[in-house]
Amino acid sequence: MKHRKFAALAGFLCAALATAGCAMGPSASGSFDRTLSVNGPIRLELNNTSGDVSITGSADGKVHVHADARASGMGFESPEKRMSDLLANPPIEQHGNTVRIGEELRRLRNVHVSYVIEVPRDTEVASSVISGTQSIQDVRGPVKAEAASGSIRVSHIERQTQLSTLSGSIRADNIGDDIRANSASGTVTVSNIKGDVRISALSGSTQITKPGGRVDASTASGSLDVEGATSDVKAHAASGSVNVRGNPGASSYWDLKTASGSVQLGVPATASFHLAAEAISGEIKTDIPIVVEERGKHSLRARVGSGNGGRVEVHTVSGEIRLRAS
Repeated sequence: MKHRKFAALAGFLCAALATAGCAMGPSASGSFDRTLSVNGPIRLELNNTSGDVSITGSADGKVHVHADARASGMGFESPEKRMSDLLANPPIEQHGNTVRIGEELRRLRNVHVSYVIEVPRDTEVASSVISGTQSIQDVRGPVKAEAASGSIRVSHIERQTQLSTLSGSIRADNIGDDIRANSASGTVTVSNIKGDVRISALSGSTQITKPGGRVDASTASGSLDVEGATSDVKAHAASGSVNVRGNPGASSYWDLKTASGSVQLGVPATASFHLAAEAISGEIKTDIPIVVEERGKHSLRARVGSGNGGRVEVHTVSGEIRLRAS
């Protein structure tokens, strides 16, 4: 499943490179502004080949679009002609409460457009950018944003959020529902998530703070850090450390694994759970009181506290396992 996700993103990048073309040669620049009246919840669909995008929720009930554009490079038409066509017919369509931006730019080569967009707070966003950063904040959502090359930053989204990038960082905070993030190369940082967290990364560190629901995070190369976990946690790393701090609930299951790297587990002194730990090549250390049920050379089964809480299973092939007070 993970490989199919990143294969789709790779196909997106190939299409991007084919569309972008060569940006050398003369250039022309310009800008345009549009204000659209809408009624009720809206859906914003944005496609951009090259350029940064900022989308912010506002309270005036209208859609405001400001764009700075630049046409460059050689082609069948001069940069001046391409820019003139763009300014005369900005790539903005409105069908009822659905607003589409950038769709017509696919036919124009070597055109860079940066957008600053204000929308009503009750807006659903679907944003796709080939090269450029994206910032989306203060909208109800759902939000779906993807990039081939560029960072994605979202904050204060009320509903489900999905973020994907091939090359670039992902940062999300204050999400009122579930979040799903996929990154091929770049750090992923999420915090204050009310729902479940699902993150898949190939290369780059992942940091999750204050998840409200379950955590399912995996990385091929990079560290995994989870802070404030209280529900189920699945944290798997092929190469990198795994650090989880929190308190397993009565019915929680924590599954922590890494092939090459250490596993650090931090829990409060009042925590209560069953622990099963295995370190194929490394030590198992505990800095808090436990009741040992079974101990082997590289394994440990024990109760922490009364043992009436959840289950915590920890496994590493090469590296130590350490249990300490948070």
